[in-house]
Amino acid sequence: MTAVSPDNTVPPPDAAAAAAAAAGDAARDRLAIEVAALPSLPGVYRYFDAQGALLYVGKAGNLKKRVSSYFQKNHGGTRTGHMVGKIARLETTVVRSEAEALLLENNLIKTLNPKFNILFRDDKSYPYLKITGAASPGAPQAAAGAALAADYPRMAYYRGGVDKRHRYFGPYPSAWAVKESIQLLQKVFRLRTCEDTVFNHRTRPCLLYQIKRCSGPCVQAIAAADYARDVRNAERFLLGEQQEVMDTLQAQMMAHADALEFEKAAEIRNQLGALSRVLHQQSVETNADGAFDKDADILAAVVQGGRACVNLAMVRGGRHLGDRPYFPTHVEEASALEGLEDAAEPAAEAAAVPAQARVEVRVLEAFIAQHYLDGAPPPLLITSHAIDKALVEALTEASGVRVTAQHQPRDQRRQWLEMALKNARIKLTQLLSEEGSQQARTRSLVDALDLAPDQLERFRIECFDISHTAGEATQASCVVFEEHKMLPAQYRRYNITGITPGDDYAAMRQVLTRRYAKLAEAAAKSEARLPDLVLVDGGKGQVAMARDVFEELGLDLSLIVGVEKGEGRKVGLEELVFADGRAKVYLGKDSAALMLVAQIRDEAHRFAITGMRARRASVRTGGSRLEDIAGIGPKKRAKLLQRFGGARGVASASVDDLSTVDGISRELAEEIYRVLH
Repeated sequence: MTAVSPDNTVPPPDAAAAAAAAAGDAARDRLAIEVAALPSLPGVYRYFDAQGALLYVGKAGNLKKRVSSYFQKNHGGTRTGHMVGKIARLETTVVRSEAEALLLENNLIKTLNPKFNILFRDDKSYPYLKITGAASPGAPQAAAGAALAADYPRMAYYRGGVDKRHRYFGPYPSAWAVKESIQLLQKVFRLRTCEDTVFNHRTRPCLLYQIKRCSGPCVQAIAAADYARDVRNAERFLLGEQQEVMDTLQAQMMAHADALEFEKAAEIRNQLGALSRVLHQQSVETNADGAFDKDADILAAVVQGGRACVNLAMVRGGRHLGDRPYFPTHVEEASALEGLEDAAEPAAEAAAVPAQARVEVRVLEAFIAQHYLDGAPPPLLITSHAIDKALVEALTEASGVRVTAQHQPRDQRRQWLEMALKNARIKLTQLLSEEGSQQARTRSLVDALDLAPDQLERFRIECFDISHTAGEATQASCVVFEEHKMLPAQYRRYNITGITPGDDYAAMRQVLTRRYAKLAEAAAKSEARLPDLVLVDGGKGQVAMARDVFEELGLDLSLIVGVEKGEGRKVGLEELVFADGRAKVYLGKDSAALMLVAQIRDEAHRFAITGMRARRASVRTGGSRLEDIAGIGPKKRAKLLQRFGGARGVASASVDDLSTVDGISRELAEEIYRVLH
């Protein structure tokens, strides 16, 4: 209904809306001028909205032609039209080649996370197998009858930064693959895996020596030269030189036999037998050209239901080490731009590739660019689709390794690719099934509570729980559920202080006040967004406390829901308690809504209790402060803790009591007392 002023006249149109429309027209005119002035050179372009948020990053061999394609027609209500309608500003960077454009484009995508680009997130670093470096020629040598750990390299599982003093093999797709390789090398080459501190203090060999998984260098059961030979052979094996290693061992065995050193010859014979069995178990087969694929990655991309999966399988040293799936975000948004991105390509060439396959190619190329341009690609990529030659050239240029890509392999490589494709389809089906289940749970909860969120994907729940041990180390947790999943990056813990120990109500008041006081002010200015639902673990008492806080802050009471334990505190019998006066609700133990509530509540409880235990441990293990005192080492610290029954006992002991401990002088006792008080 049209508003009417007091004198019964219709007011003029809203000035703010008119100004916004004028600003939009001015922005479009400015963009048209900028696009017309673009050069016909390779480069990268970036689109921003009116608030300065980055919408899209793209590359082009011809900037003017590519960027113009976005503004040459009306895209209507499509996703493309939605993005183009938001563009308020354009930035471009001219580069020397398409390879440089690729590098810059994907660096910007990874660092700025634009909304309409396919983005792969890899939160986990890859594990490696590490063989520590041997001692340098100038390093001190072992004393007679002793062995230095540095003279006998160890192999270990490793994840982190690279130290040039050591050798690293991998990367491996999983921790299991590394540990399986270590076990394999233990069987064949019997290299040590113990820490240097353990190695240096051994007086007799450990169990691994007894079961023939270690050659016992800690007690010099093997000569340093023989151990170094095993290390070299293990490294060559990891590099894929299996046949060369076997030939070398065969020659060494014959040499020992000719020299009548039959015991040494028998040891190498056993090693050869173990290596043969391992190679048979690994089933390493040759390709058509008769050579092993020493290092290769197999990449299979599948798109279905608006989601995508790239399955990466790794071959290192000729051994298939397993695979890992990756699921990118923004696939639907980027897919909508497919036609525009192909606008600069020959029409016949674009039409020859089905739309589904074109999206899969885009996903695959996005993964390769974001995954390898900052890393070290293997020399061979076996791909499910043909990829842009410029991308392969960019990989070669960026890494210094000659990279080749093959998308129609034969023989063993074809089997690897088929296996990767099969696993990609399985993983994507599992993801879609899980997401469908989670969406159904979210919808069920929204319907059960009669809520009306603007977008179901943005439906946000925050859940709070309090944890302590008899009032000690009280801590509150806040966990977040949004986009149909838990968001651990947004979890928060709050240390609760200044309350009566064990007062859960006061703890709940404090955490809710700290959480929402500033958020309420920001939300009133439209600078922040409140959750759609606030869950508290507890019944009427906790809900009443939450209601008081929300009333003080002027927030909507209908947001608060308490999760009250049912009869006998049995899972599935929980009831929901409301702060706005509604009657309790029992959803039913088989309800999808209750399953979601229980999942979030249990996650809040887990997060709170782990934080509380860590805080409690830090309080109770104040004995670590003893080692900060000059003159207190591990032995004296152990004596103090043993004598007084722990850190608290030491802290409560007098100077006279402390000085009675063996090795603690009067002066040192006074210093301990001063530090702990």
